[in-house]
Amino acid sequence: MATKIRLARGGSKKRPHYAIVASDSRMPRDGRFLEKLGTYNPLLAKDSEDRIKMDLERVKHWLDQGAQPTDRVARFLEAAGVREKATRANMKKAQPGKKALDRAAEKAAKTEEAAAE
Repeated sequence: MATKIRLARGGSKKRPHYAIVASDSRMPRDGRFLEKLGTYNPLLAKDSEDRIKMDLERVKHWLDQGAQPTDRVARFLEAAGVREKATRANMKKAQPGKKALDRAAEKAAKTEEAAAE
């Protein structure tokens, strides 16, 4: 059984509240889980103690059993000092592609010519 430590969403519309759970990876996001390990409330301030609450002893138990945390839960665990900080690929999706850069260079060249005349 592939086990994940992930977030299960609760709360009403526009007011999210998450439970940190250990669950079978085949179960739906908000479906059946094996154990509730903590809570996460993104509406609270980032420096609030109640924003993330975890039972670190049980989290370590599930990690020893082979459970894989999702990206967001892995960041929580890194902040808590349970996992060592992983290096992540710095995606450059927001940067323009080659064609867009070429068009921008052509436009800049045309404006320089027009300004020089």
